[in-house]
Amino acid sequence: MTKKSWSPYLAGAATGILIILSVWIAGKFFGTSTTFARVAALFEGGLGIDTATNAYFTAKGGKYGAGVLPDWQLLFVGGIFIGALISSRLSGEFKFQTVPDMWSRQFGTNPVKRGLAAFFGGVIALFGARLAGG
Repeated sequence: MTKKSWSPYLAGAATGILIILSVWIAGKFFGTSTTFARVAALFEGGLGIDTATNAYFTAKGGKYGAGVLPDWQLLFVGGIFIGALISSRLSGEFKFQTVPDMWSRQFGTNPVKRGLAAFFGGVIALFGARLAGG
């Protein structure tokens, strides 16, 4: 973990083994897109929006609603953040910055342009993940 980067082949193989173990031991595939939908329902509920009337959040017996939180997937998402933080600290790569270097090179210093690119990129990625069922 103290190396600057891992071999993509090693990381891919480790991820594959982790998926197999996840299904074998827990009977679950790990994923994050459902958690984002559940957290969105939680925030909407906090804003006074009744998600019980929304067909998306009530589909599949309320699978996508906030009523199932906290669950193992929420802990998984938190673990991704904590693991990435620990890994970046151990490798010496951690650096707090408001705009990553790649983003400032690609989109300049305009926060609106960067924000729109990030938002629409996230919408496309999340739409694709939900379209694929997770």
